[in-house]
Amino acid sequence: MRVLQFLVAAVISLLLVACGSTPEHRASSSVERPVASEKGMDVVIFALGLIDTNYRFGGKNPEAGFDCSGMVAYIYGRAAGIKVGGSAADIARDGRPVDRDELRPGDLVFFNTRNAPFSHVGVYIGDDRFVHAPSTRGQVRIDKLAANYYAQRFQTARSYF
Repeated sequence: MRVLQFLVAAVISLLLVACGSTPEHRASSSVERPVASEKGMDVVIFALGLIDTNYRFGGKNPEAGFDCSGMVAYIYGRAAGIKVGGSAADIARDGRPVDRDELRPGDLVFFNTRNAPFSHVGVYIGDDRFVHAPSTRGQVRIDKLAANYYAQRFQTARSYF
């Protein structure tokens, strides 16, 4: 529980610091995304509250446990009022594509973890990290996108905000 409290405090601190800084000006022909949306941050905070929840294949709630797509559907429904469902591949079909270098808190990241496209999904929380429900080690946790295993398997990202 202390780790969760620290993580929530760290995210809030980072947001407060970001609000007080002057944004860089970059010449670009595309519209830049904001640092974070309110719904995106709600998703992140809700996801952090699920750390250490048990993994369960097909699980869709914290009492039963979660698999990756069940966790994402639960978080998006509860924290943002957005209905997503089905497998990770089903969820990947919707949303707006996002370049990896333009990820914002609350976006979804997709991986090929079972020799199948879009077989795993997680919630990006910022600082190159994401929350997910992997079957290995059996609990919802935070990992880095740059970690060798995930960096090799990263496929795409989507935004629903």
